[in-house]
Amino acid sequence: MTFNPGPVLQRSSALTHFFLAPNPGPMSLDGTHSYVLRGSPDASAVVVDPGPEDEAHLAALAGVGRVELILVTHRHADHTAGSARLHQLTGAPGRAADPAHCHGGGAPLAHGEAIRAAGLDITVLATPGHTSDSVCFHLPADGQYGSVLTGDTILGRGTTVLDYPDGTLGHYLASLDLLEALGPAAVLPAHGPVLPSLESAARDYRAHRQERLAQIRGALDRLGRDASVGDVADAVYADVGPSVRRAAELSVAAQLSYLRGGGSEGQAAPSGTVGY
Repeated sequence: MTFNPGPVLQRSSALTHFFLAPNPGPMSLDGTHSYVLRGSPDASAVVVDPGPEDEAHLAALAGVGRVELILVTHRHADHTAGSARLHQLTGAPGRAADPAHCHGGGAPLAHGEAIRAAGLDITVLATPGHTSDSVCFHLPADGQYGSVLTGDTILGRGTTVLDYPDGTLGHYLASLDLLEALGPAAVLPAHGPVLPSLESAARDYRAHRQERLAQIRGALDRLGRDASVGDVADAVYADVGPSVRRAAELSVAAQLSYLRGGGSEGQAAPSGTVGY
């Protein structure tokens, strides 16, 4: 008989740990990271992205000590489905940019908001693009250069899908500019390994998007300017499997909208998921 130790709390940075949710898949990589933040070992905790509604996973999060606050990076169910239940288990208010994912009287998050909780200073950064409600959380005191919990805006492996039309490329590029300006902060993603430099990761993501745009421009030159999303996806993402075909088409739709709008769509933004 195989022994299952249950959820294991893993260190991700000086001030953060995480439980890996039991929801691996093509869009969630090894699973969702549900982060536990605290300024000192005896402080209360902030939980970021409770993850799926899995009772053992949520019980582990509730068991880390007093949970003071629950934060959510964006609306997708692999981040939010357990939020209401974790609020029930802990009594902690839940906060997100989308009021639909706020619980227990928690107010919607605002760009630039400074949160003081669990002995930590946390700055909210609106980073739309993956979704319209995506936010990141900056912990300036976490290590030499600080850290940023990036949700699905920047992943630890691969690149993220743009959930068009809710997420747009113009917004996403503006969000990458915002994150790059934070310099060599550690990247604490919702999926995949921790990355050493946010500045470097944001640059790599931007370069990837520019490469994809060049490929789509080439496909439009061959297929005609009015080519469908499906036809362009066939040309540019011919090597992707059926499990991520929809993600490829969403990213193509976002990029076509950006190109056909003259490259300015969504760029007034505040100043899931692999391989797109």
